[in-house]
Amino acid sequence: MIGHRWAVDALKSAIRNGRARHAYLIVGAESLGKETLARAFAITLQTAHLFDAEGRLRSDPDAAQFESVQRRIENGNYADVIYTTRDTQTLKIDEIRRVAAQIAMKPFEGRYRIAIFRDFDTALGVGQDALLKTLEEPASTGVLILLARSLDSILPTITSRSQIIRLRPVAFDTMRDALIARGAEAGQAGLLAALSGGRVGWALAAMADPSLLTARTAALDMLDEVLSHNRVRRFAAAEDLSRDKEALRPLLELWLSYWRDLVLISENASTPITNIDRAPALRQLADQLTPEQALAALKATTHLLDLLDTNASPRLGMEVMFLDYPGLTAPENPARSSV
Repeated sequence: MIGHRWAVDALKSAIRNGRARHAYLIVGAESLGKETLARAFAITLQTAHLFDAEGRLRSDPDAAQFESVQRRIENGNYADVIYTTRDTQTLKIDEIRRVAAQIAMKPFEGRYRIAIFRDFDTALGVGQDALLKTLEEPASTGVLILLARSLDSILPTITSRSQIIRLRPVAFDTMRDALIARGAEAGQAGLLAALSGGRVGWALAAMADPSLLTARTAALDMLDEVLSHNRVRRFAAAEDLSRDKEALRPLLELWLSYWRDLVLISENASTPITNIDRAPALRQLADQLTPEQALAALKATTHLLDLLDTNASPRLGMEVMFLDYPGLTAPENPARSSV
């Protein structure tokens, strides 16, 4: 694991002292390391008996068994670790029931049957209710690990029956040092650590695939372009961008980091900005806008991100957000506006 040391230590202590819970709810932003932590916990649960009190593998056969379990869990090929999948914007009730039913079975080769519920915050209330019986009457060998971006859409009946682990962004120094240890040059590691905003998954992916940085640059250039548009062209952009709701969230999260940086610069805050490669453009924009305008744009972007978890129209939400973005002058007559 990169970072999240407190969470790792807490889970290790629970296993060591025989106090592991039957249900965990790991909460944190996208690419923060939720699933990586869940897999590491699953590996440890299944192999803890292979280690002595000092944390050393007991024998060469134990070492071989550990490596086999670790490799297969990380590759998703271990029979006693089950994952949910989704092909729509929500985690369906049938998928939740399928995985819950498998948890009730006896382990095939491991010590536990472990279910990792990806994107559990996308499950509707009726889907979450389908898991209650499993949470209330857990199998002695069953462990549920729910992954969610936030608790906002999680039912209280679920949160009250789970141990909640809230992951926070990984510190800059921890991220940079980890990237250097994995082969990144110092300059590249520092840039990725800053741009990641503490998201381990994004930093590692960008290190492996430079096209992610190219896509990020294009997304921020798009924001600059939108700010120069009139209302008609902004609404056209809203219509185009809202067609892909899955792609909209990471775009808005990137824009949110940009507005956050602008607020920090506008207020002369000492907190480091995230988009360090755009610092000159941010300072230039801060000279053109008031802190109140920057904050209004940040709030508008946050509001639309929250709306994506509802049935509200993404297009209408984007249109409202663009109206709150700075750069528009007096109300225009769409028929007379240049496109």
